Amino acid sequence: QVQLVESGGGLVQAGGSLRLSCVASGRTFRTSAMGWFRQAPGKDREFVAAVSWGSAKIDYADSVKGRFTISRDNAKNTVYLQMSNLKPEDTAVYYCAQASKYTISRDEYDYWGQGTQVTVSS
Repeated sequence: QVQLVESGGGLVQAGGSLRLSCVASGRTFRTSAMGWFRQAPGKDREFVAAVSWGSAKIDYADSVKGRFTISRDNAKNTVYLQMSNLKPEDTAVYYCAQASKYTISRDEYDYWGQGTQVTVSS
């Protein structure tokens, strides 16, 4: 059974930075794609970033390109999301997710964390 636990969320002023972490249990992390998604109040959960098992493939939503960086440490079963130059519109609950193959499609992710709140004040 895979469990994903996010951390690192919080309240930050516009222009600030945060780093989210997601630790995965189980033996499948090293061969799995990992993604970050976010959900703002009243909106659908949307794709933010994804990284393949060996980090050869990485994708970002247009809204975060140049500001967010996804990375992973397979030795620590951890995926990160470094967020810089944060904007109020980045306010959301951020979720990490695990998929058996590389994808940016929300529906193709098999496991999800409980989410961590990121709030950006103007």
